[in-house]
Amino acid sequence: MSTTTPDHTARTDAEGPVRTSIVHHKRRIDPLYYLFLFPSLALFTAAVTVPALLGFGYSFTNSIGFGDWEFIGFRNYIAMFRDQGILGSYTFTLGFSLITVILVNVLAFALALGLTSKIRFTTALRTIYVIPMVISGIVIAFVFQYLFANTVPGMGQALGSEALSTSILADPDWAWLSIVIVTAWQSIPGTMLIYIAGLVTIPADVYEAGSIDGATGWQSVRHITLPLVSGFIVINTILGFKNYLNAYDIIVGLTDGGPGVATRSVAMSIFRGFEGGDYAYQMANAMVFFLISIALALLQLRITRGRTAI
Repeated sequence: MSTTTPDHTARTDAEGPVRTSIVHHKRRIDPLYYLFLFPSLALFTAAVTVPALLGFGYSFTNSIGFGDWEFIGFRNYIAMFRDQGILGSYTFTLGFSLITVILVNVLAFALALGLTSKIRFTTALRTIYVIPMVISGIVIAFVFQYLFANTVPGMGQALGSEALSTSILADPDWAWLSIVIVTAWQSIPGTMLIYIAGLVTIPADVYEAGSIDGATGWQSVRHITLPLVSGFIVINTILGFKNYLNAYDIIVGLTDGGPGVATRSVAMSIFRGFEGGDYAYQMANAMVFFLISIALALLQLRITRGRTAI
């Protein structure tokens, strides 16, 4: 039996051994791929890339969003780094994102472990736990606003607790905690589903081998489960941090950035600036926020590079 290889051509030299030359064939791309690619690329360019470039250009002007404008260089960028309101929004947003992503991942992972263990009613419990995922963020915020502003203080007065008698939403030092609680309540289901998808891929034989070696429940989680789902942890961390940096609807419905500006996020500052005529100024803010988001994403990827594989 003989086989032929189309990419290789054998040639015999009378004065030397057989030499083989390799013929490289260029792969032909099906035009159908371009048919699917270019419409999406054109829409993305028109809806995202072009507005982003225009906004970057306007950040060097004194434009209010319409009418005449003048080029003013880096004045907007210099002014925003001296603006305590904007600096405060960055401090709140980064702190809120860090605390929430830790809380959500810890609770979601614990729930995923429970819902993939051999307990009864796991299907019903999974259905109950994912309900917050399908409810609008603004609706959730208004419901919890009523609870924090009326129900909880009423219960505190009935129980004689001074700490619970005052709404947490009115306390500049603790209003951020209400946003963390509500955001976590909505975010845990989606994060939990990703962890469940990772946990069900772990073969049962791995746990059986660990049990034979004398591993306890906590040791199995630490030395078997966590390493094998580390890729899913990275996904949830990056996606969660990205979403919390852009927090807006829950904050608007819950505190509206108050008391004062204690819970005003960067996204709120940008939108409120657009409404107030500070278009170019807030475009500079948006550009800086974009660069910070990219830097944080790259930092996360660098830290986790080579440690996970899905």
